[in-house]
Amino acid sequence: MISALPFTLAELASAYANGLKPAEVVTEAYARLDAANDPGILLHRSDAQALAEAASLDRPDGRPLWGVPFVVKDNIDVAGMPTTAACPDLSYMATDDAFVVARLRAAGAIVLGKSNLDQFATGLVGVRTPSPAPRNALDPALVPGGSSSGSAVAVARGIAAFSLGTDTAGSGRVPAALNSLVGLKPTLGTLSATGMIPACRTLDTISVFAHSVADAWAVFGVAAAVDPADAYSRGAATGPLAAAQGLRIGVPNAASLQVFGDTVQAADFRATVADLFAAGAVVDEIDFAPFYAVAAMLYEGAWLAERVAAVGRRLIDAPDTLHPVTRAILEPGLRLTAVDAFRGFYRLQALREDCLRAMAGVDALCVPTIPYFVTLDEIAADPIGPNARLGTYTNFVNLLDLCGIAVPTGDRADGRPGSVTILA
Repeated sequence: MISALPFTLAELASAYANGLKPAEVVTEAYARLDAANDPGILLHRSDAQALAEAASLDRPDGRPLWGVPFVVKDNIDVAGMPTTAACPDLSYMATDDAFVVARLRAAGAIVLGKSNLDQFATGLVGVRTPSPAPRNALDPALVPGGSSSGSAVAVARGIAAFSLGTDTAGSGRVPAALNSLVGLKPTLGTLSATGMIPACRTLDTISVFAHSVADAWAVFGVAAAVDPADAYSRGAATGPLAAAQGLRIGVPNAASLQVFGDTVQAADFRATVADLFAAGAVVDEIDFAPFYAVAAMLYEGAWLAERVAAVGRRLIDAPDTLHPVTRAILEPGLRLTAVDAFRGFYRLQALREDCLRAMAGVDALCVPTIPYFVTLDEIAADPIGPNARLGTYTNFVNLLDLCGIAVPTGDRADGRPGSVTILA
């Protein structure tokens, strides 16, 4: 019998050892998708293909993801499925799996379909899509978070055991916070980008959503490998997880803890810091001003121009094929020059040194994943401002090539989900 709880790797392995069949799990996954009654979660579902793959699995064979259902953000290729990046005009049929998808499928995982996203992975709210936006899994009044909106909601609703997103400015962490999930954003290059449509090629990484740190880490361990076809690819250590005891963790000092009036969020973060103390960590308060300065650079100069490069001539030749907010964000990039880009590189390098000095002596940073919650009404009234504020604690991460993992901290005093991110 299949548990009503969300799928986890341990739960599935135990059920399979006791005779449950992968076809039953895949059937249940699609039943949960239908019960959600949310057409915004998946842009493409592959029932027949997934059920055929599940039926071909006889008994557990030792592969770490045998019979585990997952979904893939629709800017990552899955063979035999369309890739659109939420821009129907772009749509093409993928002939090969992305490198990471191929590794996961080789480990026994089964793709249920392609998930919705902010178009061209530009946004942290999850509603910049020409399709219906996915509904937040916990509170339909809130945005689902983006750009990996469908990937997060599919896991939060128990449809998939894990999912692949991407992360350029927090797209693998903000939706995790808004849907009470773990979101793992690895170091650039440790997950190959072959078969992924980039937003900013120098910053992008595939990310993982899961219900636990252990599950996210296990998926990362399978997916991480050097890919000769990816010029940014590099190796990664994927050994056992470490305990917090004895770690020195930096947190924003009171002057630089920006919470934008969400006093509940501030209290929840203080409670998490107290928990770190209790777990044996040493906590240091540091000045986050240089990190915020880095974050402000993400949508200017070189990196805005890089987003324009990812969209290509579509912005000039067929602007009506873009979501209006996406177009409004990218159009200023057409006026940037190489001089602007180099000035940005120089400023980033100077700020990076400031950030490294601020981090000297600490093993990791701990920050709120999001500064506050954004409602659908707020983003309808102002499509850009609330989105920008959501990136307060995420936008600087990719520019500094930090790795990070967003983790739930339980419900806040007001019942909304708490989340912090550990960065290193």
